[in-house]
Amino acid sequence: MKNARTSHLLLLLMVAIVLAWSGWQPHDRFTWWLEVAPGLAAIVLLVATYHRFRLTTLLYTLITLHICVLCVGGHYTYARVPFFDWLRPIFGWQRNHYDRLGHFLQGFVPALIARELFVRLNILQRKKWMPFLIACVCLAISAFYELIEWWMAILTGSAANDFIGSQGDVWDTQGDMLMALIGAICALLFFSHLHDRALRRLSAAEENVS
Repeated sequence: MKNARTSHLLLLLMVAIVLAWSGWQPHDRFTWWLEVAPGLAAIVLLVATYHRFRLTTLLYTLITLHICVLCVGGHYTYARVPFFDWLRPIFGWQRNHYDRLGHFLQGFVPALIARELFVRLNILQRKKWMPFLIACVCLAISAFYELIEWWMAILTGSAANDFIGSQGDVWDTQGDMLMALIGAICALLFFSHLHDRALRRLSAAEENVS
């Protein structure tokens, strides 16, 4: 458990460093707050519940990655991330696709969070329903996020343009939700066995402590 705690502290330190960099002279301060707010909320929640309901190190690592992606998008805005601008002529993209990466992770990471909660809290008796319900949860999260973007556009007008980041794509909302669904499916298909091993290690560690 001591090694796990050290790893978790290092992950928290990494997030703090990336967050500090992200907040240093971002392209637009208002957009920065909007983009990093979910990450800040996640940090507060995870720190507050750490001793009562500790997650697997795998999940903390993926959450750290997701928050770092949010911080990069907040610093540059999703439409202006330099590396993805550099990729545009290589792949013939008409727009900066960094936001697609963000929405892929918006499905990928919550899928494993939901899976961990489903398994550890024994929410379902019929386990075969779990992948379908997790995918539905991730789609619901993605749809709610799109609603937030819509509400921000109504409340702030053009000030939310960088936050929405549609870049003139009329199908941006549908594309974002599709990427979240693909992310959730990929997490369930390719990370379930790895996640199961992480859950077994966490369970064994908790039994040794008790």
